[in-house]
Amino acid sequence: MASRTLLIGIDSGTQSTKALVVDAHTGKVCGSGTATYGLIGGLPAGAKEQDPATWRAALVKAVKGALKEAGAAAGEVVAMGVSGQQHGFVPMDAAGEVIRPAKLWCDTTTAEECAEITTKLGGAKATIRALGNAVLPGFTAPKILWLKKHEPDNYARLAKVLLPHDYLNFVLTGEMTMEYGDASGTALLDVRKRRWSEAAVTAVDPDLMRCLPAVGTSDGIAGRLTAGSARALGLKPGVVVSAGGGDNMMGAIGTGNTRAGVVTASFGTSGTIYACSEKPVVDPAGEIAAFCDSTNRWLPLLCTMNVTVATEMVRNDFGLEHAEFEKVAAKVRPGSDGLVLLPYLEGERTPNVPDGTGVYLGVRAATFDAGHFARATMEGVTLGMNYGLRRLAVLGVKATQVRATGGGSRSRLWRQIMADVFNAEVVTLQVAEGAAYGAALQALWAWRRQAGESVAMEEITDAFVKLNRSETAEPDAAAVEVYREVQLLQDNMSRSLRGAFGAHRALVTR
Repeated sequence: MASRTLLIGIDSGTQSTKALVVDAHTGKVCGSGTATYGLIGGLPAGAKEQDPATWRAALVKAVKGALKEAGAAAGEVVAMGVSGQQHGFVPMDAAGEVIRPAKLWCDTTTAEECAEITTKLGGAKATIRALGNAVLPGFTAPKILWLKKHEPDNYARLAKVLLPHDYLNFVLTGEMTMEYGDASGTALLDVRKRRWSEAAVTAVDPDLMRCLPAVGTSDGIAGRLTAGSARALGLKPGVVVSAGGGDNMMGAIGTGNTRAGVVTASFGTSGTIYACSEKPVVDPAGEIAAFCDSTNRWLPLLCTMNVTVATEMVRNDFGLEHAEFEKVAAKVRPGSDGLVLLPYLEGERTPNVPDGTGVYLGVRAATFDAGHFARATMEGVTLGMNYGLRRLAVLGVKATQVRATGGGSRSRLWRQIMADVFNAEVVTLQVAEGAAYGAALQALWAWRRQAGESVAMEEITDAFVKLNRSETAEPDAAAVEVYREVQLLQDNMSRSLRGAFGAHRALVTR
């Protein structure tokens, strides 16, 4: 086989790490690898943590698997990039060792810390003026304050704050860096000015600034592959490691969401919807995150915490295989005969209901079966995401086409539900692993710029990101009307029950 020029894209997520080997000239995926893992068990309610060593081992396994499938020689790989779950707090000591397990994006134990930071910044409106974002339990800043308050001995050792993808970049290069996109999800960055907010940092700790890496551009590099990491991966030292980014930022690149007008919806464990913008899109209500992206633009984004976590719960409880789950759900008409899910199983971020739980309304003899619960769950989580999509529209970001990724996008029925709920064309991509593919394309961008080329990210995505036209779903007018009514009902449920959720949590944690 003639020598090729190859890239590696890595997506380190909450449940697994995926790696793709991609041809730098054609964009073709030549090989893939996966390693799965779980959360640390036995933690208090709302606490979600992982040991970063788990990600490190999974990266090696996934990359080796992808290289083996691609039949790649060590010298063929010229660049690699890392996508990581956003907001996780990886506390590092002065020796470059992890101090304790990382608190993850889905950890909801920091509501008190969010309120404390917001109060110090002068309230909710002042916080959004200072940062462009509200301070929410999912973000990194309150996790840092949580460590300071609850584990002072560990906090005393803190020398550097890293995010999950930054930690993996450190493993690969020996350098501790951050880039605009992932850093904007810390609630410590002024997203308009792309620099650390002294006010927010001081609200956590006046001495915290020394622990924050310098923030760099997204077209730069984190460093180059060290000799030790090269040996572990079976590669040659010196491979370019791009800046990388959060999974949503890399997913935007991998789905071609690098120009205004495209909206991406990711249906994974959590749900995200985001768009590319040439300027910051700041929500005065703080419900839409005003993130930077990983192409040096901005990425207005909404996140819901409960998507396939809900459908998988129902599927497992009814003992259904994936195909069977879709089959029984397809027999039920849109609206599930009045069975409606409020899908706050793990609390919720958009809207911000950290004490929320799941609630089914409309349970009766006619709806108490696998098909109704399956469809109502698919509908409920999609309607939950549509809450945020409608908020984006109010802020001027309107969807005519939605590019769907993640596990949910593989279901034909679910794609139709998306089209009907969103009232927009829904398409999928030929490369389904948007974040890993985006990491590979960003690596290509960094490698070419390192070689002196003046190339724009959208030139690369235009050439390589292709739609899977056979899976396009168009909205059905009758179903659109049904879902408008169900949306109103779900919205009313949410507002009515928010006071009850706090009382419920007090009851179950007594």
